[in-house]
Amino acid sequence: MIQDYFKIAFRSLKQRKTRSFLTLLGIFLSILTLFVLLSLSLGLNEFVNEQFELLGTDKFFVQAKGQAGAPGASGNAVELTMDDVRVIEDVSGVEMVTYFMIGNGKLEFNDKARYYLVIGMPVSDNQLELIFEASDLEIEEGRFMKEGESKKIVVGYNYKHKNLFKKSLRSGDTLVVNGVEFEVIGVLEAVGNPQDDQQVYISEDDFKDLFDSGERVDFIYAQIKLGEDIKEVANRAERKLMKFRDVKEETLDFTVSTPEELLGMFNDILNILTAFLVGIGAISVLVGGIGIANTMYTSVLERQKEIGTMKAIGAKNSDILMIFVIESGVLGLIGGAMGIIIGIIIAKSIEYIAAVYVGSDMLRASMNPLIIIGCLAFAFFVGLISGVLPSYQASKLKPVDALRYE
Repeated sequence: MIQDYFKIAFRSLKQRKTRSFLTLLGIFLSILTLFVLLSLSLGLNEFVNEQFELLGTDKFFVQAKGQAGAPGASGNAVELTMDDVRVIEDVSGVEMVTYFMIGNGKLEFNDKARYYLVIGMPVSDNQLELIFEASDLEIEEGRFMKEGESKKIVVGYNYKHKNLFKKSLRSGDTLVVNGVEFEVIGVLEAVGNPQDDQQVYISEDDFKDLFDSGERVDFIYAQIKLGEDIKEVANRAERKLMKFRDVKEETLDFTVSTPEELLGMFNDILNILTAFLVGIGAISVLVGGIGIANTMYTSVLERQKEIGTMKAIGAKNSDILMIFVIESGVLGLIGGAMGIIIGIIIAKSIEYIAAVYVGSDMLRASMNPLIIIGCLAFAFFVGLISGVLPSYQASKLKPVDALRYE
């Protein structure tokens, strides 16, 4: 019986091709919008989760409070110093501490000048290893600085592959930073974030000479000892720093964050963003549903004689109701399937453009089967709901009145 209902529904849609197409177009565009927004939003969520997994669960981070954007780039009056680093090193449960400083540098190469972030860091083997692990850095070409070396620089992925200076930078080239010549000794692999891939890295001593930064530190990484609890060690560090800096909860001028806390904060923001995008998509789906309801009301009026004939030969009210409800559901299902197919193409195209032309894999399209199944089921459900009232109206028609209808 259900199979017969579907056959009648498909036959009716074929007979009214133009109207069916226009109705499908409404639900198609709405599901397309919903799918693309959801796919990109969840893709961004996956990227953020992957980045925090790379950090591991044995590190916490300290920076001055109130910094906007990259540490050290905000001009904030509150600063961390090497004294704070030494305080954290003495915290029970801390295995190792490293840090870095950030400055905006004028970089010159191939007779062109650009302004990008310059990172200064200690270059001892252990500290470099910790920074590389926490920042997900890998050398693609050349090597990193060694202790005692001066005027050596490592550049991000984009300097070699994105032609920031209209010519690729490679190991052995000379890059001028704030008027001082540096020898390029290494190129990093892609991180995936355009800003990170445009940074350059120099030794702590060279950074102090270039920027006259003194004892300033912009960001501190601390690795805990094996078997220690990350939250307990981070809390100890916070209490010890509060005492050293003579601040209270109300006047706290720094933040101590664990990967779990940072991930929770980012996920809260992304969940709000996802809910907002779903709301926009849901409104467009509602508009598509109204289109289906309008089509079904018109179909009921046009097919009153057909309804009367079916009732005259024994069709029940429930049969008429099911025929029209399934027809509206099929409209939603077909429109939803079309929207998802084109949505996958558009979402993947956006991901490709972001990766190739922007140099970022942050904007990715999630192809989670739950999104596809959910959007398809939602489209079918919207179609069913949109057709309930017109279908109920059709089922209540009296055979005599329906056959008389002109």
